[in-house]
Amino acid sequence: MSENKEFMHIHEEAIKKVQDIIPSDETLYDLAELFKVFGDSTRIKILYSLFSSELCVYDISQLLNVSQTAVSHQLRILKTNKLVKSRKEGKHVFYSLSDDHVYSIINQGIEHIKE
Repeated sequence: MSENKEFMHIHEEAIKKVQDIIPSDETLYDLAELFKVFGDSTRIKILYSLFSSELCVYDISQLLNVSQTAVSHQLRILKTNKLVKSRKEGKHVFYSLSDDHVYSIINQGIEHIKE
């Protein structure tokens, strides 16, 4: 089979434009890893639960009807990925969203799937 070279044309301007803005491979890898964290519905529920109030593991467990062990495990993943932060008050550890970006990412995702 011979290739029809008549249709093969490099669009140098378009390629240059993309090359100028595309992030490094390392940044794209990190972004892919971040999006993997959003690939678990329990983690999404936890993040959504933290939209309006900081909560402890027990609160989240009761709210989502999930074991405290499972909630702790998911919170550890979310904290490692800088999506939640924690503060200690006596014997209790309270969790909240790390920043407004987390809220924005989830809301944009919801808007996208509702379109």
